[in-house]
Amino acid sequence: MLIEKIQVWDDSETVTLHTYILNNSMEFQKDQLRPAVVICPGGGYLGTSDREAEPVAMRFASLGYHTFVLRYTTYFKGKIQDFNNLPAPNEKSAYPQPLFDLAKAMLIIRENASKWLVDTDKIAVCGFSAGAHLSASLGVHWNSSLLNEKFNVDHELFKPNAVILGYPLVDYQLMKEKIDAEANEFMKGFWDISGKAVFGTSNPSSEQLSETSPVNYVSSQTPPTFLWHTADDDLVYAENSLRFATMLAKHKVPYELHVFESGVHGLSLCDETTAGDASHINLECKVWFDLAHSWLKKHFR
Repeated sequence: MLIEKIQVWDDSETVTLHTYILNNSMEFQKDQLRPAVVICPGGGYLGTSDREAEPVAMRFASLGYHTFVLRYTTYFKGKIQDFNNLPAPNEKSAYPQPLFDLAKAMLIIRENASKWLVDTDKIAVCGFSAGAHLSASLGVHWNSSLLNEKFNVDHELFKPNAVILGYPLVDYQLMKEKIDAEANEFMKGFWDISGKAVFGTSNPSSEQLSETSPVNYVSSQTPPTFLWHTADDDLVYAENSLRFATMLAKHKVPYELHVFESGVHGLSLCDETTAGDASHINLECKVWFDLAHSWLKKHFR
């Protein structure tokens, strides 16, 4: 396996693409192109979670995928150990910079596809929470003027062939309404600081909320999408997935949606592999990975 850390931008050491490229064995599957999965960990755009990064990459790699983990631009460069003693913020974290990071990662993968034996017609993006927001954003904006003006290349190079969204945040307007009405003080504080990361302010305008919500940009050009969520997720409400699926249905985009009855936010693989504590072990939700793999195989025939 080729494991490499690639600096995505010359002027940023923190935005990196980690490769997990399976060996081209002379004994079997010689010179065979493989599908790929690009993983975007969550973290509220404050940082990127280790629990939703390499372990997920390894799980997909065990099934024959080349995998990549993108550590995209976030508000803090270091790990958050104490919310009462936060690291110095990155004032350049606001959207759409993380989207530019993911778009550039797609370019890097496609530029190296022949060397890495990546099948460029079978590249999926898999994100969790804020990383799922980023993945969904690429899914709806891959052919937008925003990316075209930034990179000035064929927009097809940005297009994911499939999108996998785990407990995604895709509707900031919905989130604001529910947080204002229901959230406790800790939740409100978390969303205030996350808002600074995404919007540059803890009090974004309605226009900012709308422009940054992928649900508002679903079209017939959105790639096939797999979504999973838990009904009682109290950090990113399940209505996010429901609304995104509704828009996919409206535009006749193939999709699969699974809403499990119960489970905390941030389940990742739902087993001991990625558990930060006992609440992250959830046998009922664990099946999401096998379901997503079966779904991917269907679309990657």
